[in-house]
Amino acid sequence: MTIDFKNVYVKNTATVAGPIEKRNPLKNYFDKTYNDYYMDKTSVEYSETKMQKDVIDILLKKENLTKDNIDLFIGGDLHNQIAASTYTFDDYNASFLGLYTACATSAEELIVASSFLDSKKANNILCTTSSHNLVSEKQFRNPIEYGALKPSTSTFTATGAATILLTNQKTNIKLTSGTIGRIFNPDISDPNNMGSIMALAAAETIYEHLKSTNTKISDYDAILTGDLGVTGSNILKDYYNEKYNEKLSNHKDCGVLLYDIKNETEVTNGGSGPVCSALVIYSYIYNKLIKKEYKKVLLVATGALFNPTFVYQKNPILSIANAVSLEVAS
Repeated sequence: MTIDFKNVYVKNTATVAGPIEKRNPLKNYFDKTYNDYYMDKTSVEYSETKMQKDVIDILLKKENLTKDNIDLFIGGDLHNQIAASTYTFDDYNASFLGLYTACATSAEELIVASSFLDSKKANNILCTTSSHNLVSEKQFRNPIEYGALKPSTSTFTATGAATILLTNQKTNIKLTSGTIGRIFNPDISDPNNMGSIMALAAAETIYEHLKSTNTKISDYDAILTGDLGVTGSNILKDYYNEKYNEKLSNHKDCGVLLYDIKNETEVTNGGSGPVCSALVIYSYIYNKLIKKEYKKVLLVATGALFNPTFVYQKNPILSIANAVSLEVAS
């Protein structure tokens, strides 16, 4: 399902990033970075909430706004019951929608927010997402204290928070369309092979978006997937070329852009997590759009809908990809 939007604009963005991300290629694009995973909090769970609060406050300060100027806050993360977001917005006493599509959450947030704005149900909506490496490893795989070895296909959950303010007041950057993906079953149950799990869902959503919007691959300066990593990106390009007889020559993966994979031994195959694509899009890519180095990009946020209990019961990990188009406003 693809939706066209007429009056949805990006007002501003903000990003904060963790200790690994601060020493990697995009470090100069983040508004704030942290020296350790605890960030002066008593638990890593609370530190993720701190990141969300910090990034929201940074964005509000940039625009000289208060929470009362925001009609709706939308948030999501990887915690059970999206706990990081709910604890964050408990402090703001504002209208809140919590969303979860794993690592595809950021694009889902943008589509939901754009629907409110385009229908004139709201004027300003703030979308926030986050992830924390230690929180997600503990919840979905093994706590890092176990010292479990990671295979070459594994991705590294990014630590950080990112937020974007969407408005129906004209700015330089416009959100023009969004495609809601379908659930895809790749018949893979390995939680250390997320890129392969999400790659085919990304391909299907890219094809659906291009067909529905009557656009071509070449119409975009970059088609950016969320967090496929090196392995998943290669599968995506091979699969797309084989099935649709087209090359994704302008494809880039946020999980690869975020890290110096060759020299960052902890990262292995690339980045993942809900904040992975948001950190890249809301900082580096947004900067390119502002400077008009890019005129139009397609963000395809990919999510592995992974529940450890289902995997222990020998079920496959399902996936989804949601897409949004961002472009310089004329």
